Amino acid sequence: MEKKVAPIENTTFKNIVSHAKEYGFVFPSSEIYDGLAAVYDYGQNGVELKNNLKNVWWKAMTQLHENVVGIDAAIFMHPTTWKASGHVDGFSDPMIDNKDSKKRYRADVLIEEHAAKYEAEGNLEKATTLVQQMARMLEKEDLKGVQELIISEKITCPVSGTANWTDVRQFNLMFSTQVGSVAEESNTIYLRPETAQGIFVNFLNVQKSGRMKIPFGIAQIGKAFRNEIVARQFTFRMREFEQMEMQFFIRPGEEKQWYETWKNTRMKWHKAIGLPERHLKFHDHEKLAHYANAAVDIEYQFPFGFKEIEGIHSRTDFDLGSHEKYSKKKQQYFDTEINKNYVPYVVETSVGADRVFLAILCNAYTEEITGEGEEQKQRTYLKFHPALAPVKAAILPITKKDGLPELARTIFEDLRYDMNVVYEERDSIGKRYTRQDLIGTPFCIAVDHDSLIDNCVTIRHRDTTIQERVKISDLKEILTQAVSVKRILELL
Repeated sequence: MEKKVAPIENTTFKNIVSHAKEYGFVFPSSEIYDGLAAVYDYGQNGVELKNNLKNVWWKAMTQLHENVVGIDAAIFMHPTTWKASGHVDGFSDPMIDNKDSKKRYRADVLIEEHAAKYEAEGNLEKATTLVQQMARMLEKEDLKGVQELIISEKITCPVSGTANWTDVRQFNLMFSTQVGSVAEESNTIYLRPETAQGIFVNFLNVQKSGRMKIPFGIAQIGKAFRNEIVARQFTFRMREFEQMEMQFFIRPGEEKQWYETWKNTRMKWHKAIGLPERHLKFHDHEKLAHYANAAVDIEYQFPFGFKEIEGIHSRTDFDLGSHEKYSKKKQQYFDTEINKNYVPYVVETSVGADRVFLAILCNAYTEEITGEGEEQKQRTYLKFHPALAPVKAAILPITKKDGLPELARTIFEDLRYDMNVVYEERDSIGKRYTRQDLIGTPFCIAVDHDSLIDNCVTIRHRDTTIQERVKISDLKEILTQAVSVKRILELL
């Protein structure tokens, strides 16, 4: 039978969002109270997928690199931390409002999306010039110039269709709260807008307790919070999100070499977890952050365009140097090989767990048409890498009688300690296959009457629907190898 797979460009994002809710991947937060904008909860399948992604990242960082270790720093930090990092004074986005629609937008995103239209039309020079103009203006904090650029390019509001814009203004993105039992005596502290600073303030703790030698890295997975004025595109931009970051400490002068190394290492990881090379690209920053001397994004082609999923930054010695200045405590490393004290430079890799989750979900969502004419049917399934799939295998007795459930239960009990499996006996076997396809289960194990005689079961493969007869005694080894994280890690 001929199979026609819908390419990502033809897959509507609306279908993916709807599928995510219907099949237990992502729910709007507090939905019974009409939800909370830009905040989402991960459902029973979503949390498994996200945990699997975090596990693969953690192993790739800490297990495969002898000189990278992990920590888990607190969300609350001393408020001076954010003064030293520059967030108190400079963590803001340039925002602009449309007076007719009353909608607010990031000015830089409006311009970048307009430049993308030029690029799509083949006018790469005009697109590049526009982005470079914007970068120069933002570098000089020329917000009036940014507004004039939006007006001169006739950029309109997607909702109202008008160019009736307000001035461009900066909005700080940090959430603040108070610590202390009495409000009058409390101190203002912040929900961290990034996880990196927890690594920097623990640099010497880790280095000394672990007897780490430069170059070495510290990895962390944790929640961060940003008061995004324009939060949209499902889990792509949220107010509460999760980061997977690694700060790599190096000798001054070696940053460009390590920057290139980690840039290529991280791209390999995204390909290894199943994101196609044709949907990934590097995007060099036109406007560098105040702490960086080089920066690049790894972008994935979502149904709504190429967007950042990870950033690699050469942060120089800004972070440790700034914490040394504000804390009055030395943040230096004595390098015995060159007999010298110095503040280490840093190369950062920072990937959004929620964005990679969304990229994997978009990439996995497959609408397949089989047959011709009146026999034509559509099949929808999630084509996850078996190591990432929320459920690895479903154990399905053909009937609820004749001893089949008992044998299926024995198989289920044998497998459940090694991988996430489910047991299901309700409805026809065809309907059960369909349900497992919709959540991305790579293998369905059918237990039939012959299984009682020949001690074999039928493995049905999700992507091809091919069925394979195997011995029950071989089943665990077959599945364990197929769903092993090693299959991803050995590609790195």
